[in-house]
Amino acid sequence: MIDQQIDIPTRDGQTTTFITHPERGGPFPAIIFYMDAPAIREELRDMARRLGTSGYYVMLPNLYYRSGVMEIGPVPPDPDSPGRKRMYELMNSIDIPLVMEDTRALLAHARTQAAARTDIVGTVGYCMSGRYAINAATHFADSVKAAASIYGTHLVTDQPDSPHLAAQKTRAELYFACAETDIYAPMDIIKKVKDSMTGANAEVEIYPGTHHGFAFPKRPVYHRDAAERHWERLLALYRSNLSGIAA
Repeated sequence: MIDQQIDIPTRDGQTTTFITHPERGGPFPAIIFYMDAPAIREELRDMARRLGTSGYYVMLPNLYYRSGVMEIGPVPPDPDSPGRKRMYELMNSIDIPLVMEDTRALLAHARTQAAARTDIVGTVGYCMSGRYAINAATHFADSVKAAASIYGTHLVTDQPDSPHLAAQKTRAELYFACAETDIYAPMDIIKKVKDSMTGANAEVEIYPGTHHGFAFPKRPVYHRDAAERHWERLLALYRSNLSGIAA
């Protein structure tokens, strides 16, 4: 495997991006891995590597670069702690339009790389970034063929870019993995997402016995069986949609 960390120019500066892909056999379909609210950390790099070993050019960008922040360290569970309040400030400093501009820059960079293919692209986002992964499929419909939201938040809003409306705007296959118990995406929200995906090339799956964050190995709520199922679903999604003949 080849790992590198580079600064990719964007409209608003530079996003430090971790990139990992196999050493041989490319070019590989690009996958954009959008971080969750606690920011870049080795846990996410390891998850990116796991994707990469299956034959993908995985890009894990720092979405907090506009605030001059990359790694924020462990976030205390206390909602009133300074560390958690800071995380929420950072999370609220970005939105779908900003992240789509960053995505444009990431794809532009990938197009210059011999190891990457950008005609068949996948996305995945966890927690706050589930909405970004899904929106990438609507904003870059010619490239993004598969998008996954893993216990995503803000899935149903009153805005035109609400993730639950995505099936009307893209032919990409969409996958929503949802925790059974999730204060950030309760069952009434999940039902609205599921209803909106009726007849679309999409799946909304509830993982029994899980809580928000179940796929992260370092979280107290980590659920090994559910986490492995999410990997199986994710890799199957990409195999089905990103297996075009190499350029």
